[in-house]
Amino acid sequence: MAMVPPPDIATLSSSEKDALMTELLQRMQMLEQENAALKAENAALREKLNKPTKTPKNSSRPPSQGQKSNASGKFKPKRKAHPGAHRPLHPNPNRKVDCRSERCSHCQADLSGVHQAALHAYDHIEIPPIEPDVTRVTLHGGVCPCCAKAFKAEPPADLAPGSPFGPNLVAWVLYLRFTHAISFERLARLLLDLFGLEISEGALVNMLKSSRAAFAAQTALIRERLLSGTVLQSDETGMRVTKATWWMWVFHHGDSACFFIRPSRSKAVVREFLEDYQPDFWVSDRYSAQMGWAKKEHQVCLAHLLRDANYANDAGDASFAPALRDLLLEAIAVGRRRERLKDTTLKAYAAKLERKLDQLLSVVPDCDQGAKLQRAIKKYRQHLFVFITQRELPSTNNGSEQALRPGVTYRKVTNGFRSKWGADHYADVRSILETARRRGIGLLAAIRQTLAGAPLAAVP
Repeated sequence: MAMVPPPDIATLSSSEKDALMTELLQRMQMLEQENAALKAENAALREKLNKPTKTPKNSSRPPSQGQKSNASGKFKPKRKAHPGAHRPLHPNPNRKVDCRSERCSHCQADLSGVHQAALHAYDHIEIPPIEPDVTRVTLHGGVCPCCAKAFKAEPPADLAPGSPFGPNLVAWVLYLRFTHAISFERLARLLLDLFGLEISEGALVNMLKSSRAAFAAQTALIRERLLSGTVLQSDETGMRVTKATWWMWVFHHGDSACFFIRPSRSKAVVREFLEDYQPDFWVSDRYSAQMGWAKKEHQVCLAHLLRDANYANDAGDASFAPALRDLLLEAIAVGRRRERLKDTTLKAYAAKLERKLDQLLSVVPDCDQGAKLQRAIKKYRQHLFVFITQRELPSTNNGSEQALRPGVTYRKVTNGFRSKWGADHYADVRSILETARRRGIGLLAAIRQTLAGAPLAAVP
């Protein structure tokens, strides 16, 4: 665009000069405002650049996203070999083979009448060829000579017509699909290679659909047990359902865990799970949707606060963040020794920690990140040390994150679900698998029990 030459001021009248002056003043004011906005944006960007890099140690980033240092190239000296060990013998072998010497290996003397004692025993383990066990059922019939009506034989109770696949095969399909995140295409190939059984992908989907009612009933029992206790822990993570972002929630404590997959991350999900129930204690992070549900007290996750303290320390706060980190570590150490301490001792420790926290909150942080962390501590200070005197409560919410981890792996491998029923079914299956793990039940055995309609044995 060609520049317009400035007017000759000498040729302008007084009114034109006044109008030009007004216009120039307006443009100067506009440029000053733009300059101030650009300076503020530049300062914000520079402050962002000066912030420390988020790592797994100072944020919620997973360890896989952390920067790994290069090895020095020098190998550690080989350690002294430990004493050898052998595999323990099987307690119930299928068969036994007793070998006795017929002749001496030195002089070839006859040893048939000599007493021989057991000197060495070992197991030889092998997997027999796996083949499908197919039972052909033929229902005979005819015409009744008495009433002249057609009749057909009744099938056996355990071999009713319908799906040709038995419960043990369905259990294997569910186990491979949900515990190892195997796609339907690979699962069909796996069944053909391992079992010599050709099953289409549609038949695999039908197996999953047919098992929905059994897993929903088992999940209802787990949820009922959770809602009969006094403590609940919760967390959530992202999940892809029908090409949209949903959320997988976990509610758990002790030997039970229940999962929900919903399109919301709000308090409505917690309200749907609890209905009219309200536990005495709750453990979670500081996300607002998980706060305010405890009847008595709420314990926030100290692991999250430790990471926040590390981040503030990396940002330059050398006064408040390191002292807070030491205080939280001291509290966690007390929590690990609760079984060996009396209730009065725990109350004394809790009072001591509160006094130290009072002194710490009077410290002036060295940077904005430290000040932000201090504001968070002031807001949630009544929820920091609840676990000291309440022995059932953990100091962190790591149990929830560990329960969600298989779901995160499943999401990354399969990229989520194409239907809502698939997401709901996976939540029920995860509830059974996580509960079985906590109760010391094998995952495949838990699936078989669920398909048979038997409740999972609870830990007394």
